[in-house]
Amino acid sequence: MIDVIVAGGGPTGLMLAAELRLHGVHVVVLERLAEPTLQSRGQGLHARSVELMDQRGVLDRFLAVSEKFQVGGLFGGVMKPWPDRLDTAHPYGLAVPQPVTERLLNERALELGAEIRRGCELVGLSQSDDGDGAGVTVELADGTQLRSRYLVGCDGGRSTVRRQLGVGFPGEPARVETLLGEMEMGEDPATVAAVFAEVQKTQMRFGAVPQPDGTYRVIVPADGVAEDRETPPTLEDFKKQLRAFAGTDLGVHSPRWLSRFGDATRQAERYRVGRVLLAGDAAHIHPPTGGQGLNMGVQDAFNLGWKLAAEVAGRAPEGLLDSYQAERHPVGARTLDNTRAQMTLLGSDPGATALRALFSKLMDFEEVNRYVTGMITAIDVRYDFGEGHELLGRRMRDIGLKQGRLYERMHGGRGLLLDQTGRLSVAGWADRVDHVVDVSEELDAPAVLLRPDGHVAWVGEDRQELLGHLAKWFGAAAS
Repeated sequence: MIDVIVAGGGPTGLMLAAELRLHGVHVVVLERLAEPTLQSRGQGLHARSVELMDQRGVLDRFLAVSEKFQVGGLFGGVMKPWPDRLDTAHPYGLAVPQPVTERLLNERALELGAEIRRGCELVGLSQSDDGDGAGVTVELADGTQLRSRYLVGCDGGRSTVRRQLGVGFPGEPARVETLLGEMEMGEDPATVAAVFAEVQKTQMRFGAVPQPDGTYRVIVPADGVAEDRETPPTLEDFKKQLRAFAGTDLGVHSPRWLSRFGDATRQAERYRVGRVLLAGDAAHIHPPTGGQGLNMGVQDAFNLGWKLAAEVAGRAPEGLLDSYQAERHPVGARTLDNTRAQMTLLGSDPGATALRALFSKLMDFEEVNRYVTGMITAIDVRYDFGEGHELLGRRMRDIGLKQGRLYERMHGGRGLLLDQTGRLSVAGWADRVDHVVDVSEELDAPAVLLRPDGHVAWVGEDRQELLGHLAKWFGAAAS
């Protein structure tokens, strides 16, 4: 039997597959599309996602094909320089098209031994929990069936897995819609830039970004909300809306791909039903303002992977797998709220224009800029582990050690005890947790216990206290 089936081969599903393979889990990814898509809805990685790639030793691959950016906030069309001294060793984002991100994550998953089946569409599922026969049966569009111990739906906003589970997806429907696509322009670049600069003075959901291959990434408000959201817009739809807002269609032609997105915000009521879980857009949808969607999905996978692997191996402590929803659902809810606020700022009415001007002035205050940047980049995420040290529940940024860097020690996806005292031990958990005896001028704590996702699970120097936290996060000690 397969250990885990992942429905959906986008960034979330591929990241999850790679994380599971680090722990030897037999994972099969089912992707509906026979070939990788050219559509690039996600345009980059924020700082926290950059950290994840560094923690797993693949950041160099992304740096080789992308450019760094440091635009603070990226909030509702308000862009400011990043604040100084952000709490990260990677104070930048990476501009990288989604197809490139998918290619690199696909390569990573395959290298680690994941099985990726393209042209396989999941159309049904059932699950049982009958002792040795416990598991999930999935039905494919061609009539075949597969059996696994667990299933994770990473199959997008219209998730078949979520619908089959009957999980509610409450929220607000789309009120406005935006057209997005890549195409060529008949006008010269100077004219295109001048036209779009003029329109953007009053209409923020409007733009044309030159691409390396000479095409343009065009965004323009749609004429209402389409009844059939699955049918892509036509080139004539783009021309019509360009003429409506700019007075010219700029000679657009030869589209590479065309799509639409709305401002609907919805979140799954539950991220887990028995042996089936949801991640990425299958668990939450929101407008792409702030560029958070792809990043949040990858971060969902990073949180879930090691927990599900422990469950598969039969060594997960009680409640570990359920902590996935407890930790990630609030992060999703907060993101939905901030995108709602951004869509208000992006409005073209006088009230929205005045609000955007006020918010721009507020972003000039260092504390406001730092708060917004931390929220959008997700470096401020703190899970609720109870009262304690200020680091508790936060992800640990990369720090320099006397022998290398912290993140260099985390490539294997294991827990890690960074011990500056030299008096502690992970005996009984050495098969799951690395013990690094080293010191850092950047760490004001005697020792920290890090989960595989880099979040701080314990801070201190008491040996008995450490034993309790090792058992809480990594299960019983080996006999």
